[in-house]
Amino acid sequence: MKTVSHRRRRPTWAVSLLALVCVCATAALPGAVAERGPTRKAQLRAPAEAEARVIVKFTAGSALMRALSADRPAAPPQHAQALSNRLGLSLVDGRPIGARAQVVMAAGISSQALAERLAAQSDVEYAVVDARKYALGVIPNDPLYAAQQGGATPAVGQWYLRAPTSSTIAGPGSVVSAINAEAAWGITTGSSSVVVAVLDTGVRLDHPDLVPKLRPGYDFVRADISNDGDGPDADPSDPGDHEAGYDSSWHGTQTAGLIGAATNNGIGMAGAGRDVMLLPIRVLGTGGGYDSDIQAAMLWAGGLTKLPTTDQFNQFPAKVLNLSLGSTGACSASYRDVVGQLNNAGVVVVAAAGNDGLAVGTPANCAGVIAVAGVRHAGTKVGYSDLGPEIALAAPAGNCVNESGACLYPVLTTSNSGTTTPVADAAGGSIYTGDGLDASLGTSFSAPLVSGTVGLMLSANPTLTPAQVKVALQSTARAFPTSGAPLASRVDGGPLLPVEACAAPSSGEQKYECYCTTTTCGAGLVDAGAATLAAATITAQITPLAPSVAVGASVTLDAGGSWPSAGASIATYQWAITEGATLARLTSSTSATAVVQAQAAGAVSVTLTLTDTAGSQSTRSVALTVTPAPPPQPSSGGGGALGFGGLLGLMAALIGVRAVMPRRRR
Repeated sequence: MKTVSHRRRRPTWAVSLLALVCVCATAALPGAVAERGPTRKAQLRAPAEAEARVIVKFTAGSALMRALSADRPAAPPQHAQALSNRLGLSLVDGRPIGARAQVVMAAGISSQALAERLAAQSDVEYAVVDARKYALGVIPNDPLYAAQQGGATPAVGQWYLRAPTSSTIAGPGSVVSAINAEAAWGITTGSSSVVVAVLDTGVRLDHPDLVPKLRPGYDFVRADISNDGDGPDADPSDPGDHEAGYDSSWHGTQTAGLIGAATNNGIGMAGAGRDVMLLPIRVLGTGGGYDSDIQAAMLWAGGLTKLPTTDQFNQFPAKVLNLSLGSTGACSASYRDVVGQLNNAGVVVVAAAGNDGLAVGTPANCAGVIAVAGVRHAGTKVGYSDLGPEIALAAPAGNCVNESGACLYPVLTTSNSGTTTPVADAAGGSIYTGDGLDASLGTSFSAPLVSGTVGLMLSANPTLTPAQVKVALQSTARAFPTSGAPLASRVDGGPLLPVEACAAPSSGEQKYECYCTTTTCGAGLVDAGAATLAAATITAQITPLAPSVAVGASVTLDAGGSWPSAGASIATYQWAITEGATLARLTSSTSATAVVQAQAAGAVSVTLTLTDTAGSQSTRSVALTVTPAPPPQPSSGGGGALGFGGLLGLMAALIGVRAVMPRRRR
């Protein structure tokens, strides 16, 4: 582990690039003082109950057991009918468990409520919910993963990967924004067939936590800014991006470690994507990188184009691209084109929002990109993160919260000890960022946590489209906290100020901590466990092309965004009008789309039941408002009088009629 020195580091706001601004941060930002909080074991989010299931054990010698013994000696208990008569419920016998226990099932009641009613019966020894259990993910043995670290590493370890300690800010040590990766690892630790491309400054290829995870990449940086003595070639290693007065950032090595550092290998850190593979692609040199190089790299990384130098396609095309880079301004036509091509080919593009406290920059603001904002450990927006309606969701960006001393909540990751040029691993160059001047901070490190999560999602269900990935991420995101943050310190040293809701981006920088909203920081806080579970589970989606429809008109409902459970395909679509059946009718009920024809004004609810080839089902409903038919429009003459234009039209019509009427034969 490297000893922290006080050499001059390159802060985010001082980095000047040619076409893009690298959105990393390497210096502490002031904020409110907070203490480290405890962590707890991750929990999976269980799917909604399709039926109540309860394990019931009957008391020995009870009336029910005596009746069963007299009727069928040694028969297992099957007492649903008798219990139905007592409780007034429609109960169904499930499997027996031993001589006096069985499963009892019911519809229209929760498992917990059914267990409580059964437990109150004198014949019942106990009644407990027949709950689900899941395979437990292996807790990584990487020494930097756990809390209570010592030495130069952050004392909280990799706090950002573990489960949140709270859903709200209960105190200064509440860790609300941790991404719950352990729950995702209980579903899948990732697949080596899923490749995440890291388009950045390159990667230190000899770092022991990255060596076993790297696919052959490429260097797209042209010679004038390459800093490695040549132009594009097959060596994506990072030679350093130092400039006068600033050290090299090793930015690509840091983002790569967060996505997929070798995990459970007994050394260093854990990666969010765990067993997914990494494709190192160098697009940023001294002073940044050109749009043309970045866009060419994006297309090659996704397997869509050949290299101009070797005329070869990428042999390991990426399913996910991580872009921890950007600049201010609107999304250009060329970025829209490239992202569109990648999305159409099934490639997910994830980008960092930016670190200026302004509106989201490009390429994060491009349609089809999953833009990621940065939040503090407490779930509030970290002061430097860009914001706006283009943000998809938020993830930890690292925050020091204290104005001096060791940084309390940085994002620990892989790096190199070289100040300008790299130091070889054999000479001790492979290190991990710490809690001093080398602390990793920025939305550059929020994006890789989402990219790693997407890698897990695609490992669980490779058939997901980029649009479905975004839906799953956003629909499972946890809510932002809206209260409880301590007063924020003024950057200019002034008095403490209350933390307020984030405002819409403007020309002025928003440098202060604020409470995120869905219009400023996205749908919520990324939950890797819930998102991966959703990816692996059949999910019905309905896109209404209009929320309302007038009497006499129709509206189309589209379920094309739905997905089956992992390894299955969609077998059937079944639509039904479940509310307002007399107000509308369906022209089709068994295809991916349904047309609702409105017949009378009122509220209508349409439900889709989706079944896949594995026998799993998912339902979703959409509410529509049927409005009265618009009144007929008055004639242009007004007042019932026929205007001059209308009179000419009537005369022409009469002449036409006279011309086509057959003459009577004489």
